[in-house]
Amino acid sequence: MAAARRRRSGIGWLLVALFILVPLVEIYVIIQVGKAIGPWWTILLLLADSILGSWLIRLEGSRAWRALREALDSGRMPAKELADGALILIGGTLMLAPGFVTDVFGILMILPLTRPLFRRLLTRVVAARLVVIDTGTPRRPGPGPDGPVVRGDVVDE
Repeated sequence: MAAARRRRSGIGWLLVALFILVPLVEIYVIIQVGKAIGPWWTILLLLADSILGSWLIRLEGSRAWRALREALDSGRMPAKELADGALILIGGTLMLAPGFVTDVFGILMILPLTRPLFRRLLTRVVAARLVVIDTGTPRRPGPGPDGPVVRGDVVDE
């Protein structure tokens, strides 16, 4: 219990740090780019970056949706497709935030060439957060949790 509380506390501090550090890094990078190429070119570059990002989100989002539909239609578990959809959603959210650093991470999560790297990272994070609870009850063999399933009607007396 204490380890879970410490983990939650650590995540809280991480989120606070991200909400403070990421905007500061974004402002710094925008100022440095503005110094290097000028303010109007910086604004134009941010606009072009947003347009490219929205086009990429639309393209890759529709591909991910088609892949998800195909997986469901074929009856197989769409784990890869769901992870891709989540990464495209996260990447799109990062693209909405103004700045170059979040846009770079967003584009990397959206691009099909770099998405497998983030998919592996997402899989590790989710697997580390999953908790398996052993109830101590031995499982009986069969398709159901307590043995074979018997179909019938419930009769209310």
